[in-house]
Order: sequence, then structure tokens, then C-alpha cells
Amino acid sequence: MVDTGGLEFGPGTEWLLQLVANDCSRHTVRAYAMSLLRFLRFCWATDCHWDQTSERVVRDFVLWARQADKFTGAKNPPGPRLPVNRVTGKKAQTGRYAPATINHTLSAVHEFYEFHRERGEGPVVNPVPVAGWPNRHHNPMDDFAPTRRRALRQKESQPLPRAIPDASFNDLFRKLKSHRDRALAAFYVSSGARASELLGLTGDMINYGDQLIGVVRKGGSRQWLPASPDAFVWLRLYQLDRGTPGDGQPVWLTLREPHRPLTYDALRAVMARVNRSLGANWTLHDLRHTFAIRALDGGVPMHEVQDLLGHASLDTLAVYSRPRLEDVVAHHRAVFGPSVDQDPHGGLASYDPGALSTVLGRDR
Repeated sequence: MVDTGGLEFGPGTEWLLQLVANDCSRHTVRAYAMSLLRFLRFCWATDCHWDQTSERVVRDFVLWARQADKFTGAKNPPGPRLPVNRVTGKKAQTGRYAPATINHTLSAVHEFYEFHRERGEGPVVNPVPVAGWPNRHHNPMDDFAPTRRRALRQKESQPLPRAIPDASFNDLFRKLKSHRDRALAAFYVSSGARASELLGLTGDMINYGDQLIGVVRKGGSRQWLPASPDAFVWLRLYQLDRGTPGDGQPVWLTLREPHRPLTYDALRAVMARVNRSLGANWTLHDLRHTFAIRALDGGVPMHEVQDLLGHASLDTLAVYSRPRLEDVVAHHRAVFGPSVDQDPHGGLASYDPGALSTVLGRDR
């Protein structure tokens, strides 16, 4: 982490090294580093030194972040978008920072200042109000105490997990132009692996006989996951073009030479091209949601779905028990739709020919 002058920002490096020593994953360390850097850039732009920050500065940062435009880069130029995508029904991403991003930044900055406060450095009082857990020692025999959001924390909506309907998934699958991409999509919706877990697959982590793949979970442990026969068929077709990887060799490679291991950003670019052709905004994580909902609807027990998804708590699956829009619409139409049967020619079987003359006031 460097400052505006290109020099290393020592306090930030010390805190990040502490996270690494605490065995945080590299993805966690990067996310916290980016959140801290977002806040520090605001401080540097307002000539506020990091060890002189107060709660007022943090408040001004929140006010700025609520109306500031994000930097999207040259690959994703901002353009007019509908609030909700017509194909997927999902909210479109805006050019502003999401409430979850602001809250994550506050959490990271709080931890940064708490680390230095314990070392006798920086402000004496942590400038970021603590988030807190008012009901963390809750007695299950008592009611939950009424709480409110902590200071400066933003309201976060709880969207439903969006599974890709079968018809939409078929459309998406047809738009994929290589056996590699088709194999990846098939593994995503049949194994429930995370994007980073599936992209980290190597030759020795595939059991072709039992149709299992070995993934490295967040904690670093290896777990074998079953996948569909179709996924292994597409994998074999891909390997006929690229060859079978050996032990320790990556399974997924770029299509163009020189062949390198496929990265997450490159796979997101594949999904972006498909979305542009469909007018959709599906994500790689939607494929994981699709697996979870298909498994639960197919009768797989919740504790087994939890194990396949790699969730630490069964409570995480509670969000999948909430009613989905397509199910609500189908049930509503079943109850409030026409109650009479239609004949094969499109007319109503129980229709009285005299009703029309009564309604129109004349014979037909």
C-alpha cells in the first residue's frame, strides 16, 4: 500500500501483515486493503493525516461515499441502465457505492485504528463507532431486545438469491462458444463450488471414475464434491482439444496462446459477453445459487446442501427458504386464474352461447 507520493504507507502495511499472520485468506486481506485505501484516499485528498482522524472525518467520508461516482475503469464505461434488468429481474449495478461497500469500509477502518490504538499509535479514541452485537449473549428464553443501526452504518437490503430458470440457463448455455466454458458452467450448477475453488482445480483433483472434483475450501481444507455426468462429458471434450492436465497442472487455461491459467476476471469477461448478447445481468454467483435451489427443490437434505456449499452454519441456507418470485406468480395464477377448462380449439368448454348476446345486447 502506497500513498499519493508513491511511498509505502507503513501503518497500513503493518496492519495487513497482522491479517496475514492471523491466517486470513488472501481474498480477505485484499478486500480489507482496498477498503482501507478507499478511506485513506479521502483523508489524503482533504489533507487529513491518518493519526489525526476523528469521527467527524469519518462522517464526512460517509457523506461523500453516498454520492460519489465509483471508478469503473476503461473496460466498463458507465452508460444508461434500467433500474431492474428485464430479463433477469435483478437490480442493475449503479455508478455509486453500495451501502454494503460503505459498511465494509467502516468495518475495515475500525479494525485498522483498533490495531494501532492497542499499540499506542494513532488516535487515542477509535474514530469509527463500533458496530457491536447487542444480542450476542441473548437468552433463547427471552425476547430479542429492540436494536437500531449503529452510527454511520447504512441500510442494507436483503435481496433474494436469484437462481437462473431452466429456460434462461439453456439460452445462456447456447451462447457459450467453447467446450471449456460449457464445462465450467456445467460444473458450477452441478457441484456448487465457488468460482475461486473451481478455477483452482488441478489435474490430480479430478476423480473421473467416481465423477468427483476436489476443491480447496476457504479454511484451506480439501473437499471432494460430486458433479453431473454432463459436466464430465464437456470436460472430456475440452481436454480432447487441450490435453489432460497432469498432477498440479491447472485444468482451465486461456484459449489463446500462450496458454495461461484462467483467471476470475477472464471468466467474468466471458459472462459479460454472454450477458450483452442476451440483454441480461447474470453473474457467476447466480450459478451457485442455481445449484443450491435445484438441490433443495430436488429433495437433497439441507445439511448435505450446507456441506456441498461449504457453509459453516446451517442458518445461511435460511435465505433459500424464502418464497421466490416465479413460485409466487405460479401459485397466484393457479389460484386466481380461469377456473373453466378450455377445449382443444381454444374456446371455453362450459361457455353458454346466449351469454354473449346478453352482454352485447344483440344476437350473434
